Amino acid sequence: MLDLTYDAPKPKVISGAKEDWELVIGMEVHAQVASKAKLFSGASTTFGAEPNSNVAFIDAGMPGMLPVINEFCVEQAVRTGLGLKAEINLRSAFDRKNYFYPDLPQGYQISQLYHPIVGEGEVLVDMGPGVARRVRIERIHIEQDAGKSIHDMDPNMSFVDLNRTGVALMEIVSRPDIRGPEEAAAYVGKLRQILRYLGTCDGNMQNGNLRADVNVSVCRPGDFERYWETQDFSHLGTRCEIKNMNSMRFIQQAIEYEARRQIAILEDGGTVDQETRLFDPDKGETRSMRSKEEAHDYRYFPCPDLLPLEIEQAWVDGIAATLPELPDEKKARFVNEFGMTEYDASVLTAEAESAAYFEEVAQGRDGKLAANWVINELFGRLKKEDNDITSSPVSAAQLGGIIDLISKGDISGKIAKDLFEIVYTEGGDPAEIVESRGMRQVTDTGAIEKVVDEIIEANPDQVEKAKVNPKLAGWFVGQVMKATGGKANPKAVNEIVARKLG
Repeated sequence: MLDLTYDAPKPKVISGAKEDWELVIGMEVHAQVASKAKLFSGASTTFGAEPNSNVAFIDAGMPGMLPVINEFCVEQAVRTGLGLKAEINLRSAFDRKNYFYPDLPQGYQISQLYHPIVGEGEVLVDMGPGVARRVRIERIHIEQDAGKSIHDMDPNMSFVDLNRTGVALMEIVSRPDIRGPEEAAAYVGKLRQILRYLGTCDGNMQNGNLRADVNVSVCRPGDFERYWETQDFSHLGTRCEIKNMNSMRFIQQAIEYEARRQIAILEDGGTVDQETRLFDPDKGETRSMRSKEEAHDYRYFPCPDLLPLEIEQAWVDGIAATLPELPDEKKARFVNEFGMTEYDASVLTAEAESAAYFEEVAQGRDGKLAANWVINELFGRLKKEDNDITSSPVSAAQLGGIIDLISKGDISGKIAKDLFEIVYTEGGDPAEIVESRGMRQVTDTGAIEKVVDEIIEANPDQVEKAKVNPKLAGWFVGQVMKATGGKANPKAVNEIVARKLG
């Protein structure tokens, strides 16, 4: 059973130089919507295109150009909200967030501050077998991305690439429920997994398609509990936001550093300034970027070019009907249906493609045996070669064929591993390979007994030792397997050797 108690989370306690402190973390995750076109234009979202080649007139801020909302992006946001068990707001509205930046030619970002499309939801974060933590989602709103400033191509000039300008983002805002650096990374990982299952974001952090702003503060022990009871943020310390984190490992490092930086300031009698910071992975430090703006600094006002967005419940229900089985439900089913451990189920459901592969292998077969081969043999080999299931040279049908041969007794476990290596490197039908290469297991007990007799007769000293110490019978089993090229049925060999040695 999962520990799904919904009581107040207990923040990680960090020891300062003088006293203990509690760590409080909230996150704003920006997920790029999996759409071929941008939020308000038909320009392509293809990654890696020539700079400024995926730009429509409205993306470039040309006068008089009006936004036209992409219905598919709205659908993806609703789909995400449903996947996070969140409330879907049938009426939402867009606002202009005004600020100047070279890669934002419109001079404002169209976002949703006051009326987001998705309300409160939750994410259950896996923290180990049998343990899950609930992180509450405050809201999800959709907004357009900015472009990219490039500063390392010329010593005297900066360049601007507007290809990302106008790309649809879902900003997923959590409550400050995250307990520590490890849980923060696990939260982003679980969110990424759900989005990938839903197909609403590819989760590619390296390309910036999923990135997180991490809000970190520290408070005295007990203050967080008082906040939880009253929902009064004044009980919490001043928070600093670490922008654009695109690595689980860096998220953990940045939180650890930032927490200790704030503790040092407070214990020296200073005050923490609310600000936006950046993380330097080379130095393992955060550094100041700018003072933290509030909503009034951006002069938010309703976007005059877009009417409020009104959707029908029937449309939402139609999207809900198409949701796939999500990771938590799939993991629970694997445990119940196949009798596997929760850990094995977690490994198999980590990616939707891995789960689908396993289910094809396990269909009509022993689920535990199938899980063992998929996880230990196939996944182990793929990881060693830095590949994933989508590039596996062994199909589910081929691996299932190997398992069928084991189950029928045609091959032993050792032969199966040799067969797997052949299929992995050369391909082919497992059953045909076994026949053509003479790999079938020897099950003729008469033939096995003859080999056992020959080995016993040739090793009388070893026989006497084995009669004194029965554990040495394994030596005879090994010799028989060696003499038969590993083809003898191991169970039959063990039984015959035990009987012969008395």
